[in-house]
Amino acid sequence: MTRGRRIQITTDDGTAEAYATGPATQDGPLPGVLLFMDAIGLRPRIEEMADRIADWGYAVLAPNVFYRHGTAADIAPTTDLRLPGEREKFFPTVMPLVASHTPDEAARDLPAYVAALAGQPDVDASVLGVTGYCMGARLALRAAAQLPDQVRAVGMFHGGGIVTDADDSPHLVVPRLHAEVVAGHADHDGSMPPEAIAAFDTALREAGVRATTAVYPGAPHGYTMADTSMYDEAATERHFTELRELFARALR
Repeated sequence: MTRGRRIQITTDDGTAEAYATGPATQDGPLPGVLLFMDAIGLRPRIEEMADRIADWGYAVLAPNVFYRHGTAADIAPTTDLRLPGEREKFFPTVMPLVASHTPDEAARDLPAYVAALAGQPDVDASVLGVTGYCMGARLALRAAAQLPDQVRAVGMFHGGGIVTDADDSPHLVVPRLHAEVVAGHADHDGSMPPEAIAAFDTALREAGVRATTAVYPGAPHGYTMADTSMYDEAATERHFTELRELFARALR
């Protein structure tokens, strides 16, 4: 059972729900962490992950980035995505939302998310970590580039579409980073093939960004999501270990 609370955030374009949580025993001021959800949305699994990160000593905020299209409950799956075929049936309903969430929208939303995080008790939002999953990996990367003086650490896990041929490809923001990056790529991920991983690694290296990237052997896209058929326990635990070590280095 999660222990945080849902809050309402006023943005330039409306009102976004978010899940806000902190450690069970709070000894502030706490560094802040933004957790950017995957395409399945803000739901109990995301809240569980936020609580686990909070237990390391952070205030965590996980916003519903699809708020322009409805509440988290409106968008949430109505079937068990762990069952064969159910995840695949669900995705056509949310992929238009993913495609419509533009970099400009994300940039407009970010100050409101940070302000909401900073407004939680005993939070020092001058130091931020971000972590993102699936499409959230792109959002985490862009957030770090938008706020380079605040974001010190970026976690990116089973991210997709990080390198594209578009003029606004997410990897092109890498030179603006001041943060350390840890990226755990899914194995045989069509949304992040080997050539894209290589291009992302090259961008990080050429920009002088401190980074650790790896392909998690045998881990499918979506491997951290225990409420879907893609869950891989070993890869999930590796991700938590590497993310915790990253935050311990960069946010303290």
